[in-house]
Amino acid sequence: KDANIHPLDIKCYEDIRNIPITTKEDIRNAKDDIISRGYEKLNLIMYKTGGSTGTSLKGYITEECSELRNSCTIRHDRWSGWDVGDSVGAVWGNIIKKTTLKEIAKEYFLTKYIFLDTMNVNESTVIEFANKWQTVKPTLLFGHAHSLYLLAQYVYDLNLSVIKPRGVISSSMTLMDYERKIIENVFGAQVYNRYGCEELGLIASECEEHEGMHLNIEHLYIEIIKDNGDAASYGEEGNIVVTDLLNKAMPIIRYKVGDIGIFSEKKCACGRGLPMMSKVIGRTADYLKKMDGSKISGISLIENTLTIIPGIKQMQIIQKSYEHIQIRLVVNSQYSEESETRLISYFSKLFDDKSIIQIQHVENIETSKSGKYRFSICEIIDH
Repeated sequence: KDANIHPLDIKCYEDIRNIPITTKEDIRNAKDDIISRGYEKLNLIMYKTGGSTGTSLKGYITEECSELRNSCTIRHDRWSGWDVGDSVGAVWGNIIKKTTLKEIAKEYFLTKYIFLDTMNVNESTVIEFANKWQTVKPTLLFGHAHSLYLLAQYVYDLNLSVIKPRGVISSSMTLMDYERKIIENVFGAQVYNRYGCEELGLIASECEEHEGMHLNIEHLYIEIIKDNGDAASYGEEGNIVVTDLLNKAMPIIRYKVGDIGIFSEKKCACGRGLPMMSKVIGRTADYLKKMDGSKISGISLIENTLTIIPGIKQMQIIQKSYEHIQIRLVVNSQYSEESETRLISYFSKLFDDKSIIQIQHVENIETSKSGKYRFSICEIIDH
């Protein structure tokens, strides 16, 4: 009503852009008012987002919506070589134990899971995970992108040869090229990159051709919008905006997910015919800011330093202010004074020679409450 739009006004895709953008804050402020008339909250399935950028979000879906989302996930899981009934090895955070008889029976008869908790990855937990793998023999390794990379490092260092899946599905975080190569080399299996969120389910997924990610247009209407509100062209970065076509109980229309993506005009060789997204660059919250108003992708900064400067195992960039950059490092024996000089020099030139570049050496970089790693954090609040 506020936007003076009636459903009959929406006659084509272009008309959808007349509807205002919905943000996480809008949904959070609406609370139960966003639930459609005719639906009782007690009859809906509640979900909660991980809150990796600070605050979680609570929402509701119908059982039918949940079933359709699960079927979509199964379709994309099968692209990796996994099939219904095969076991899964999951590298995940905030693991919810099965408690009801239905949940326990479903896992026992359909898909058995073994878990490595991303909140507690060390030599002993990785060895325990490998032992469970040897017993259960999963065909799929699934998990947060960076957590899979850390697991691969441990498996290589400990010379554990039993974890050999048919495929690896990387989700929930931006998968970097150097991480993909190491994961594939260690496990001897292809990595299938995936993109989705708790609010909307699976949004896009790689197939065996690895030419980009197929968009889930059967369930979602997906836009990529530039900061000025215009639709982004093929190959152009923009904000990912999604309309959920399934969840009638809690309609999410033109929802700004908080991630940056790029549409691709490529037709995948697999022949499935779904439109493509070339990649997800990262969360808008993971961009660092310069005094002139320009933004820098934190993921790009990591790739331009960690993969080039010797001795850096893990890295996290925290922007305290426009003039203060803190870099948290986990290093190995190859790291030297020259490595540190190169790192400081790179950031000084990029931001400002007057900027304070603070290096902090740590034993490990903690995950967020959801079990994910954040490579870059901008603490500057715009007013």
